[in-house]
Amino acid sequence: MAVESPSSDMFDEIVMAEERFHGEGYQEGYAEGSHLGVVEGRRYGSLHGAKMGSEIGCYLGFALTWQCLLQKCTDEKNSKKRRALDSLIGMIQKFPYEDPTYDKLQEDLEKIRGKFKQVCSMLNIQSDFRIGTERSSLTF
Repeated sequence: MAVESPSSDMFDEIVMAEERFHGEGYQEGYAEGSHLGVVEGRRYGSLHGAKMGSEIGCYLGFALTWQCLLQKCTDEKNSKKRRALDSLIGMIQKFPYEDPTYDKLQEDLEKIRGKFKQVCSMLNIQSDFRIGTERSSLTF
């Protein structure tokens, strides 16, 4: 049986130190990066979710207001406008607000935006929805 000298153990420790420190550093960095990624993802999701909610809420308020304004108008021209408003309201009510994993979220949002633009065109209203840092606005 060969006996190793204490100096060879020390040499092995020195040679392996770089690999050990690299592994430990990787594990610490991975844990810290994972934590910061979750925090940043939550902040990003909250911000964009709030913007989307503000936009859709504005569309809904707009549609409900015009629905009330056109309620007593019974001619065919206004009937088409009311049907388009009803369609927009229905699309908004079916929108899956509480499911962030919904795979057609962006597609459905684009359909709502398109319907909103169609309704604005039918009502002869120039739509200009902007989300700023201070407030949301719909200008006419």
